[in-house]
Amino acid sequence: MTGETAVKTSLTQSLLEAVPAPSVLIGRDDRILAANLTARALLGPDIRGRLYVTCLRQPGLIDCIEQGLRNGAAGQGRHVVRGASSDSIYRVIVNPVEGDGQNGVLCTFEDISEQEQIGQMRRDFVANVSHELRTPLTALLGFIETLQGAARHDAAARERFLAVMAREAGRMNRLVGDLLQLSRVEANERVRPTQMVDIAALVGRVVSDLQPLAIEGGVSISVSGAEAAALVPADGDQMTQVLANLIENAIKYGGAGKVVEVALSHIDTDSSVKGPALRVEVRDKGEGIDEVHLPRLTERFYRVDSHRSREKGGTGLGLAIVKHIINRHRGRLKVASVKGQGSTFTVILPKN
Repeated sequence: MTGETAVKTSLTQSLLEAVPAPSVLIGRDDRILAANLTARALLGPDIRGRLYVTCLRQPGLIDCIEQGLRNGAAGQGRHVVRGASSDSIYRVIVNPVEGDGQNGVLCTFEDISEQEQIGQMRRDFVANVSHELRTPLTALLGFIETLQGAARHDAAARERFLAVMAREAGRMNRLVGDLLQLSRVEANERVRPTQMVDIAALVGRVVSDLQPLAIEGGVSISVSGAEAAALVPADGDQMTQVLANLIENAIKYGGAGKVVEVALSHIDTDSSVKGPALRVEVRDKGEGIDEVHLPRLTERFYRVDSHRSREKGGTGLGLAIVKHIINRHRGRLKVASVKGQGSTFTVILPKN
């Protein structure tokens, strides 16, 4: 390498290092002439001098680079890095460059993983809402058609169909209500509550309200640690919803003849909220949840048992609402479960 070539190469490399995004310069001989630090971290530490097809294997991106090298055409491609839990997706901007001995294309990588994830979440959300509404709507339309026709004068059938129609309409109403609630919670998620609320009093009120459901299900509710006031900055209505959701779920899935335990405890320093905290635990002795489901429990419309959840009136949005409310309170939601031994949902709320 001559001194002049070395200077040019050094300048090219220096310029690429100044670019914050991963960037790779590919020469007309199809070899990588230079790559900045972030590109080497993404594609490998020893990529300089190698044929670009050994590092960038996506066919669409290869075609785009080929067009840039042979025809001087700018373009865009995608580079996907497979991960253990999720993929990283990059938009690759391919631009032809010219210079003494440095003709080729410059590939700049833009991480669009979050955008892709948000887009997928929107598509999943629309698909899930459509699916959840389609079933009761189909049932309602079918019964209406029957009542207008064959069962017009059948009093017994009419009463039976109207009862089912009322149930399906109630299901849709709960779904729409939860969707609106989720939207409101997300809109205010960055607004921190400042009013001091007694969580112990809220627990007592929620348990009292849910006693009829517990009696119907043959479940008893035990409360501990709520003898004295437990004040934290909170939105009283939202925390009531969190407690009602968790305790109601424990009653529904805890199993007849079992006990649902609600325990409050004070923590001097909790690492998850970096300070003093109030811990609220809701424990049931039911079937438990397989650990494969635990990371996804708070996703919208995610159900461990879809059929059973719908039978019990669930919309699949309750824990998603709980998660967003707790996020607004700068708290943490933890779930522990052992198959066959029940589940524990723990809410940790900062005291200041």
